[in-house]
Amino acid sequence: MIRDITIGQYYPAKSVIHRLDPRVKIVCTLLFLISLFLQNSILGYVIATLFLGAVICASRVPLKFIVKGLKPVIMLLMITVLFNLFLTREGSELIHIWIFRITDKGLRIAVYMAIRLTYLIMGSSIMTFTTTPNSLTDGIEKLLHPLNKIKVPVHEVAMMMSIALRFIPILLEETDKIMKAQIARGADLESGNIIQKAKAMIPILVPLFVSAFRRANDLAMAMEARCYRGGDGRTKMKPLVYHGRDRAAYVVTVAYMVLIFCVGRYVPFHIWIF
Repeated sequence: MIRDITIGQYYPAKSVIHRLDPRVKIVCTLLFLISLFLQNSILGYVIATLFLGAVICASRVPLKFIVKGLKPVIMLLMITVLFNLFLTREGSELIHIWIFRITDKGLRIAVYMAIRLTYLIMGSSIMTFTTTPNSLTDGIEKLLHPLNKIKVPVHEVAMMMSIALRFIPILLEETDKIMKAQIARGADLESGNIIQKAKAMIPILVPLFVSAFRRANDLAMAMEARCYRGGDGRTKMKPLVYHGRDRAAYVVTVAYMVLIFCVGRYVPFHIWIF
């Protein structure tokens, strides 16, 4: 399960998505996530699926690598679907077994919610897979730069987000090593009830926290030794500049937003309860 968590990882490849400005990828990702909530029809989700599939193909990131990132959230996805399926009482009744009652509206909401959560994770993963942490930091800092006028520490916020993204794969790898070491020493991490499993996690969490604090202290000392003083007066080795492909990406994303909003809201297209 630990190895299936892909958030914060960068997948190196030569694609047009990798070459896009990080600001473009951040804005387009946000627009895509917003588009999932702007419409509520099966045809709108078909368009979203085609758009997401085209982006995945253009990024040259293997689909199985993206799907692998869904494994850690399958349980959360199932709980969300089941709650919407059985707790929605509005609509026509489809199935009634004991206290469980499934309506057409509940089934529709459950399916839409499953699609939304899946596409939320996949769309966000594409951004992190195709953008290095340094580029992501520069993009966030540049986008939030106007907030400097109201005394918001934009550079520090972007730096914290970058460090957090860098620490995720490092801590996951450290957790995997600690679990293997504890299993080699005879620790049983699988059997038992919930309380016993929680107690079995203590020998993992303690060295993990110690390792995290040690790494954080080493990073702070390294930044201090290099005279890091925040974002005031700092220049960029590679300044962010928009190119033709970046403007084209904006145009394509805006066209997709207009299409999915108009089609999802105003085009009558129904399949059964959808």
